[in-house]
Amino acid sequence: MLPSKKWWNSRWFDITQLVAFSGGLVWFTLRGAEKMNYVWQWHRVPQYLYKYVDGELILGPLIDGLFVTIEIGLYSIVLGIVIGLITAFLRLSDSFAGKLVATFYLEIVRNTPLLVQLFVFYFVLGPILELDRFWIAVLCISFFEGSFASEIMRAGILSVAKGQWEAGNSLGLSRAQAYRHVILPQSIPIMLPPLAGILVNLIKHSAIVSVIAVFDLTTTGLDIISETFMAFEIWIVVAAIYLSMTVSLSIAVNLFESYLKRSV
Repeated sequence: MLPSKKWWNSRWFDITQLVAFSGGLVWFTLRGAEKMNYVWQWHRVPQYLYKYVDGELILGPLIDGLFVTIEIGLYSIVLGIVIGLITAFLRLSDSFAGKLVATFYLEIVRNTPLLVQLFVFYFVLGPILELDRFWIAVLCISFFEGSFASEIMRAGILSVAKGQWEAGNSLGLSRAQAYRHVILPQSIPIMLPPLAGILVNLIKHSAIVSVIAVFDLTTTGLDIISETFMAFEIWIVVAAIYLSMTVSLSIAVNLFESYLKRSV
């Protein structure tokens, strides 16, 4: 006979905790605003999301900033994965120079603050390479997140049994063919869960581009607050938008992981 489930492990208790925590958070926010004599102005928020002018839908500045954030995120995700994969291959190669370059890159990027790296890209590499603010932001975030992604990819590749390499060699596959047809298809499902965390961090870290005046979601929110003084309303909306993006990305990665498992 299976032991009965304790009440503190039940679903209703989990829901009760969630409701209590959410209610406490709302109360804390409202209480803080009350002590500051803050006047809520939620009725003014929709105009910064959308508005109708002569029957035509016009997107507000927050949505325009959201599109810039999404664009930065998409480019950075692609470049970050490419950089991470190349770095992982260099770490796993037999080339001394390749390992040295990859290790130097990882140690520099992973052990210095992202903000400092952004300033280096903006004030040093930007003028040399003649890049605008947008691409400086994309490259900086890509190299930063790519350094963490590379170690996840390397660990995923190393987790594949050594016998799989031997099987590829016995079939006459080259190293590149073994990676493509044997190793990566088995290691990608292992990489996906931790990579999902890297991608979520990438979206959140993209907010730092506001310091170099890239008009993303965070910068737009700052501009609106400076004009309207609606700090609580705008930051809550901005946080909700970021939350919706990161949750959607996590769901997409989980669905892709499930698809790969079914395919295998």
